[in-house]
This record gives sequence, structure tokens and C-alpha cells, in this order.
Amino acid sequence: MTGSYRKKGKKKAAGRFLGCVVLLVLIVVSIVKINQFREGRLDALDAVEEAPDYDVELLTVNPYSRPGIAMAKVKGIVIHYTANPGSTAMQNRDYFEGLKDSKITKASSHFIVGIDGEIVQCIPTAEIAYASNGRNTDTIAIECCHEKEDGKFNKKTYNSLVHLTAWLCGKFQLSADDVIRHYDVTGKKCPLYFVEHEDAWEQFKQDVENYTEKWKSDGRKRS
Repeated sequence: MTGSYRKKGKKKAAGRFLGCVVLLVLIVVSIVKINQFREGRLDALDAVEEAPDYDVELLTVNPYSRPGIAMAKVKGIVIHYTANPGSTAMQNRDYFEGLKDSKITKASSHFIVGIDGEIVQCIPTAEIAYASNGRNTDTIAIECCHEKEDGKFNKKTYNSLVHLTAWLCGKFQLSADDVIRHYDVTGKKCPLYFVEHEDAWEQFKQDVENYTEKWKSDGRKRS
């Protein structure tokens, strides 16, 4: 009987030891995973906290431009252009609003950046917009005004777009790689200039990163 008890005791001790080892491994793995997440999102967490100036002119909830459907999680930002040279941010916002009456199509955007650099918010970022087809459910859409047919954004529009995009990346813990064109979703030439000039598109994403770095650097100087 004594020998039997000893064997059982050894088995229990071995079981406890094995359990402790497994628990320790799980703890170590968890710590590594958390550190990897923090490192991977470091730039986003430390990104631009100062929002650009923008006017909130929300659309009326309706089936054609603001369905009122909640967005589960923001996973990206999609850049668009209006394809309507010379139009202002408010004119495009009012076009979206008018769709509830005209019912000719379904279209909208969370933000519109105007020719003078003004920014208008049409839809809360917690809701989807009708802008990016299959990515409507997990992306924020930014529509940009332009002066000419080539779709190139002027300096004021461009600078506001960079600031807005960098701020949204920080707010939703996104990187510049999470910023895409409408073209990347559907193949549509939108935004036209960034589709026809790949170098300009890559420069834009770099400028978003540079803006973030400059903001962090200025913040350290202020502190």
C-alpha cells in the first residue's frame, strides 16, 4: 500500500509540475503577443491627436445616402475624388443629401475635402457610407474636390487631406498601408490623378507618415 501511495504522490507532483510549466508557457506567449501588438500599433497609438478643423453637416438618415447602419470596426480609409471639377465640399454634401428625394442612386462619403481646404463631415464614423462598394462596412470614405479634369488636388486640398487622413489613422489605430484608393477596391479610376500617377499616390502615403512623425516630434519639443 505504501508503495502505491508513493507512486500516486509522484504522479500528482508530476501533474502539478506539468500544469505549472504549461501555465508559464501560456503567460510568456501572452506577453509576447501583447508586445507584438503594441509594437505593431505604436505609430498609430502615438499618431496625430489634433483633429483638423471641420464642419459637421450630417446627412439626414435615409436609404440613399445615410442608411444609419453601424460600422463594426474601421479597418481602412478609402480616398475618392468627386469627378465634378470646380464643385465645393458643401455642394457635394448637398448632392448626397438630395439623393433622399431624387432617389437616382446610392452614394455618400464620411468626409469631403474642398478646394479651399475646408472639410465637411457628412456621416458619423460609427456608421457606414455608400462609397466604396464591398468595403463600405469597414472603411471611412474621404471625397476630395478638384479644380480641373485631371483630378489633381490643389495644395490646400492636399494638405487638408494629409492632416485628416493622419488624424483618422491615429484615431482608429491604422497605418498608411491601411489607406487605399477607390481604385484598389473596384478598379474604378478614382481618385483619377492618384490612379494615373502611382508615384503621386505613394508620395501621398509617405506624406501621411511624415505628418505623423512631425506631429510627434513637435509634441516632444512642446513637452
